[in-house]
Amino acid sequence: MDELKAIDALSALANETRLAVFRLLLRAAPEELAAGDIAARLSIVQNTMSNHLAVLARTGLISARKDGRNILYRAEPAAMRTLLAWLMEDCCQGDSEICAPLSTLYPANPADGPTPT
Repeated sequence: MDELKAIDALSALANETRLAVFRLLLRAAPEELAAGDIAARLSIVQNTMSNHLAVLARTGLISARKDGRNILYRAEPAAMRTLLAWLMEDCCQGDSEICAPLSTLYPANPADGPTPT
């Protein structure tokens, strides 16, 4: 992950509504939610919600697909794992006693997935 992509993703999540949307979609994963359902669950006006969803989708933290008249959204956990791995890459100068618990939850290779606890 390059620094500009990380900044975009962190900036997208540095908003109360977008963070709530992302967390809602993570809880629903792997299911998809319609934009209207997301807006209703979070009590957000639908046109405002569309802007927030677009910001998150541009970062790759969520994805969207059209299903008839609806647009369905889902979280992309691999994108978050990649972001967290990038943040942890230089953790504590590689001291495994400090970094190991987090680095095992969020491996550098998103295909590996989180380590079961």
